[in-house]
Amino acid sequence: MTARRLIVEADGGSRGNPGPAGYGALVRDALTGELLAEVAESIGLATNNVAEYRGLIAGLRAAAAVDPSARVEVRMDSKLVVEQMSGRWKIKHPDMIPLALQAREIASGLGSVSYGWIPRGRNSHADRLANEAMDAAARGEDWTRKEEPEEDGRVPVPPSSSPTTTLLLRHGETPLSVERRFAGTGDVPLTPAGLAQARAAALALKDRGLEAIVTSPLARCRDTAAEVAAATGLDVRVEDGFRETDFGDWEGLTFAEAGDRWPAQLKSWLADPDVAPPGGESFKQVSRRVRTALDKLKVRHRHQRVLVVSHVTPIKLLVKDALGAPMSSLYRMHLDVSSLSSIAWYDDGPATLHTYNETHHLSH
Repeated sequence: MTARRLIVEADGGSRGNPGPAGYGALVRDALTGELLAEVAESIGLATNNVAEYRGLIAGLRAAAAVDPSARVEVRMDSKLVVEQMSGRWKIKHPDMIPLALQAREIASGLGSVSYGWIPRGRNSHADRLANEAMDAAARGEDWTRKEEPEEDGRVPVPPSSSPTTTLLLRHGETPLSVERRFAGTGDVPLTPAGLAQARAAALALKDRGLEAIVTSPLARCRDTAAEVAAATGLDVRVEDGFRETDFGDWEGLTFAEAGDRWPAQLKSWLADPDVAPPGGESFKQVSRRVRTALDKLKVRHRHQRVLVVSHVTPIKLLVKDALGAPMSSLYRMHLDVSSLSSIAWYDDGPATLHTYNETHHLSH
């Protein structure tokens, strides 16, 4: 029988290092993403590293309570704890040694345990729990939160009431989009019609409660974002991770032209997201940088409504991730120029696609 796979997310911190400290940890089913256990505690005065180790220990204990035979993947944004527990860094600080030994003792009773580092933005649930614990410690309170699984194995946790909402605007028309040509990192301009589309989108977005604008660095997106900035009075921040795929030698070609010159490569590219166009970038590579850009956005603009001006591939990848869909779903989505889509990203993991390929503003 295959061992159950669990994910532990853990975090800890202090206000002052050392200062009022606390930790948070949770356990998820690796296959379904279901939340199985959640724990947090204020621990008085301590350093960040002590709190992080306490969070790890609590997470491992919670995983053992769910299924002691499980294969556990620990995810933390503490490089120190991950590297030390993986055996790559030596533990020198006397306060850390007994905590690491305690964590290893608990881990030895599980099926297996591996450790991986994740950016803070992808550890938001554990970070939120740790901050609640630190707030309690700062108030001088002994505070503990512990949610155990119900009979169905899940912990009932409603979505956060304040998501980070991304409104995704594809840039306006360009000469290459008119002719349905590969348009990647080449800096093609908007057509006059594309500029008019950008202005129509800006008018539609003027009263949508935007709090920030983020754009791809390419001119067709920056010019589209500038129209929204003029209508809303917001500044524009460039985020390189939201740029379009580098299509390499296919840049500027139609699909048919690329197929005539590189039939085998095009077939492989359509079948495998790890395959890149000649001299270009694979969808897997694009997906990694888009997720990093989203993580940065969710940290910088937590619980805000943010306009992201981008391209076909990054927007489809964000929609795919929100829906939990496979990479092949990209080929089943149509996205018009100057279209709007919106996704709500909740702190505790889930996301909701609210609209997709909205174009009614272009008919006015």
